[in-house]
Amino acid sequence: SRFIKFEDAVCTATAEGSYPVPSRTRKSSPPASIPVLWCESPRERSSLCHPSSSPPLTYLSIEESRGKNMATLTGDILGHPQVGVHVSIVGDVLFHPFSLDDDAKQLLSETFDMEMVPFSIGGSSLLGSLVRGNRNGIAVADIASESDLDQLSSYGEVVVMESGVNAAGNLIACNNHGAVVGMTIPGPGCEVISDVLGVPANRVRIAGQDTVGSSLVVNDAGILAHPDISEMEAALVSDTLGVALMVGTVCFGSPYVGAGCLASNQSVLAGTGTTGPELNRIEDALGLI
Repeated sequence: SRFIKFEDAVCTATAEGSYPVPSRTRKSSPPASIPVLWCESPRERSSLCHPSSSPPLTYLSIEESRGKNMATLTGDILGHPQVGVHVSIVGDVLFHPFSLDDDAKQLLSETFDMEMVPFSIGGSSLLGSLVRGNRNGIAVADIASESDLDQLSSYGEVVVMESGVNAAGNLIACNNHGAVVGMTIPGPGCEVISDVLGVPANRVRIAGQDTVGSSLVVNDAGILAHPDISEMEAALVSDTLGVALMVGTVCFGSPYVGAGCLASNQSVLAGTGTTGPELNRIEDALGLI
């Protein structure tokens, strides 16, 4: 494992707490800087913007949406709609909290059709906030124990982020083509992350914020971004990750799409309350239609 230590760095991306969910939807949000990002698909024009009803309280409750040749789902993980905070997809592996029950694990396995690994980082279940990676390598927070690092290293090279700038899942977004990291990660750290993940990497802000992992949902076919991303930010992210970018929201108006959505190259799990138009936008952005 490699270690990145950032001296005198201040990190605003903590793994604890909840992300704000403002009362707004894509339709009512301020115009985006890039008009084309707001274009509607034919499916969106015929959709109704009604929030989905809350499922029963279980460890994981999922409601299937009507998609074409893929799975588009909404639900909660551990009773919370911020599904991207608790679960992390790294390459062809899905890391999930130990506390999910058997039915939930079976449903996730059938939905995402990838290796399921129960895991924690230093005892924390916030896997989506603490770990990020692709098929080549993994970045993880320094609260990971030696046994955590040993297990992660079986899936690729590992880089450990230290000195306060350690919430890897919040600060990095990547696919198998590229990676973008928050500006709180200095240039040399970005270079190490690029080397470990085996892809080009650039430092960016999304809507002026460093928590790029919380503000983007990425797969190998597309990007869903925070609706307030600027034109310059969007161009850099799209060029670095090698795929087209669209903007959207999740969970009935939250701009923190990375916190409220989990995606593979074939399937999506979005937090409870994500509307029909939001799901359509997610499918369009990630090439799932």
